[in-house]
Amino acid sequence: MSDTPIRVAPEGARIRIDKWLWHARFFKSRTLAGKFCQSSKLRLNDQLIAKAHVLVGPDDVLTFPKGDAIKVVKIIAVGTRRGPAPEARALFEDLSPPPPKKADKPLNAPPGQREPGSGRPTKAERRALDRLQGDH
Repeated sequence: MSDTPIRVAPEGARIRIDKWLWHARFFKSRTLAGKFCQSSKLRLNDQLIAKAHVLVGPDDVLTFPKGDAIKVVKIIAVGTRRGPAPEARALFEDLSPPPPKKADKPLNAPPGQREPGSGRPTKAERRALDRLQGDH
């Protein structure tokens, strides 16, 4: 770890939400962060956000889907740049719930056996197999 101080904006400063998401390294580019903000999948303090120009600051809470998980983060600081990962992690506190446990399925289950020469399963047979295996 380096001795470089973490660069944060002065107390009470506010920043565009797309820029903060990019600074905190939730998105690879600011363009992606802006498009995500416009997709109306982001909540700021329980209010749905549809614009990238909304201002955020310390003590604001963001809720949004990221991959298969729901992220809930509390903004601690507003950064002045997109720095290294340790600096980005210092900008927020992760309040996300633990991910749900997946059903225990055998990882290496053998594939279903069919009569030789019976051809491919029909659509109805595939759906029945999926229901049987629990993949519905």
